[in-house]
Amino acid sequence: MPSPEGRTPRPRLKLAVVGGGSTYTPELIDGFARLRDVLPLEELVLIDPAADRLELVGGLARRIFAKQGHPGRISWTGDLDAGVDGADAVLLQLRIGGQTARNQDETWPLECGCVGQETTGAGGLAKALRTVPVVLDIAERVRRRNPGAWIVDFTNPVGIVTRALLTHGHKAVGLCNVAIGFQRKFAALLGVSPGRVELEHVGLNHLTWERAVRVAGEDVLPRLLAEHGDALADDLRMPRPLLDRLGVVPSYYLRYYYQHDAVVRELRSKPSRAAEVAAIEQQLLGMYGDPALDEKPELLSRRGGAFYSEAAVALTSSLLRHTGDTQVVNALNRGTLPFLPDDAVIEVPATVDSTGATPLPVRPLEPLYAGLVANVTAYEHLALEAALWGRDGRKADRAGARNAVFSALLAHPLIGQNDYADRLTDALIAHNREHLTWA
Repeated sequence: MPSPEGRTPRPRLKLAVVGGGSTYTPELIDGFARLRDVLPLEELVLIDPAADRLELVGGLARRIFAKQGHPGRISWTGDLDAGVDGADAVLLQLRIGGQTARNQDETWPLECGCVGQETTGAGGLAKALRTVPVVLDIAERVRRRNPGAWIVDFTNPVGIVTRALLTHGHKAVGLCNVAIGFQRKFAALLGVSPGRVELEHVGLNHLTWERAVRVAGEDVLPRLLAEHGDALADDLRMPRPLLDRLGVVPSYYLRYYYQHDAVVRELRSKPSRAAEVAAIEQQLLGMYGDPALDEKPELLSRRGGAFYSEAAVALTSSLLRHTGDTQVVNALNRGTLPFLPDDAVIEVPATVDSTGATPLPVRPLEPLYAGLVANVTAYEHLALEAALWGRDGRKADRAGARNAVFSALLAHPLIGQNDYADRLTDALIAHNREHLTWA
């Protein structure tokens, strides 16, 4: 009904965050508070089984809202069903096994001379195997409790997790902060507002390239590389000549492919990123408990996830308010990249509205990139098959499940050798036995 002034009031929305006890969450809360006109939340529920962390994060979240004058209510609970009840959207930001499991993902692959990383290679597969069954169980409970709710997935590995959700019929879109990070970086280098920068971002989650950067319709990528190539190369930790030869800006994660052996030597020479993050988290949780703290601390920027909140607000608003704007998301391919199956999940600009995300047309992808995209897509297909072992009618026998894990590792371009895949399969199972029902 129209308001007394003759205007239709904006809808008041409820959002639930599963994994709300994460130290990431204040970044998200800050975005919700600053961008309340974009996403007018009436209620925000943080859901997490870790009651002690949830109390600290929830208290800070309320203080951030209060300081910035946000009228919305914030609550928290360990009860998933109660938390998602009535939610318009549910945001997933899970880490099954915590930083302990991440530390393992980043270390045991190095024993075989392979990259140890939480979303790429053998460590990424381990994370997918731990995560996909849990996410699907959560999504089923959301659907039973609240079938109209959208699921926004920020849980890594985003491509595989989003593919699992979509192929099981859930209303889901995957989200990563790589594209918005590039948009903000390029805007700063160019001296323009971020909204004026349009990216030709293409690939898979954590396997993307910026093939054009447009401002007012003009591709300024050649200018960016010529004038700021050294700074970009330093940020990406890649050689400047590589960027010049490619003529594109690859995502940071491409260094694991383009410089694999050098990265392995680097990772063997220092503590894991997981160990670094675990130490940062302990400091953050101590700060969150200070009742005088009413803003996200500067230390949080070292935790990662830059601009995550802005991306999450924009995507959620588009899904719930039918804006039809363009955002870089993870969505079903459906012919966008014709060399991939329709049910592959790609990361490209898409039109987002209340029906979901529809990828925009993409120029033919050059063989240098298409070959790697096709290879990793095949791996992701096999990774999902392995993650679903024991579900959806698949038998839970250990031999069959082990073979599924082996096949995914053998298919991965960072592994691809029988001896490595065999050793990594045994190591993965040994380090993740408590999370694998068939092990």
